[in-house]
Amino acid sequence: MCLIVFAWRTHPDFPLILGANRDEFLDRPAEVAAFWTDHPYLLAGRDLRKGGTWLGITSRGRVAAVTNYRQGSSGSSQARSRGLLVAGFLTDDRAPAAYLADVAAKRDAYDGFSLLTGDAHTLCYFSNRGGDPQPVASGVHGLSNAFLDTPWPKVERAKAALAALLDRPQEPLVAGILALLADRARPEDAELPSTGVSLEWERCLSPVFIASPAYGTRCSTVLLVGRTGRVTFIERTFNHSTGAETDVIYRFTLSRGACAPFGQPL
Repeated sequence: MCLIVFAWRTHPDFPLILGANRDEFLDRPAEVAAFWTDHPYLLAGRDLRKGGTWLGITSRGRVAAVTNYRQGSSGSSQARSRGLLVAGFLTDDRAPAAYLADVAAKRDAYDGFSLLTGDAHTLCYFSNRGGDPQPVASGVHGLSNAFLDTPWPKVERAKAALAALLDRPQEPLVAGILALLADRARPEDAELPSTGVSLEWERCLSPVFIASPAYGTRCSTVLLVGRTGRVTFIERTFNHSTGAETDVIYRFTLSRGACAPFGQPL
């Protein structure tokens, strides 16, 4: 996952509104989003190389997503899969902050990442490239291959587009978020971050939606979690060879149990 833009506790009907692009090499095998057969309460895509995922939600309202932290190097062949951090939280029962505290203690076992974990009560963030786990404040946020709200051009562009969309209640949310995730505009070279890769790669990676012969945006996801617990999850998968797009759509209501309404404390 290489771009996540989300609104946390800013909308009267949807405590969590999230849009995300998964950017990956085109030859890396993956399954489209579905409820996992080995964990039937977990909805996510699946990386078929390591078994983890980049973004998911459970029927009890646990949410997690990860992005890589870009530092120019190819990483360690001995590092653990970062996608397993997402799957680990979604199959765990600890609070988001407690889970991240355990991850922080093992931070050196992974290449660079930023991880979001949340449930009906809180949303937390941690990067193993700096700082301690922290709660996410209410507002519109963006996360790419650096720290939360690092003002890269595509992060700022996506945050502004989401904020503008939320200011227009007559606009359909899902269509608007998919549209902002499809933005291929490239910033000027002077605006690009310096992350240790070549200028050519910085240019290639700079749009919200990435398209290149070997690497690009594999899918876009929209996740809406309503205050009553109603969930809408849409994943749009792209075939860069043919230009075809395929959508999978899930709508369900979170299990109640001991949960408070989503986004509210017990």
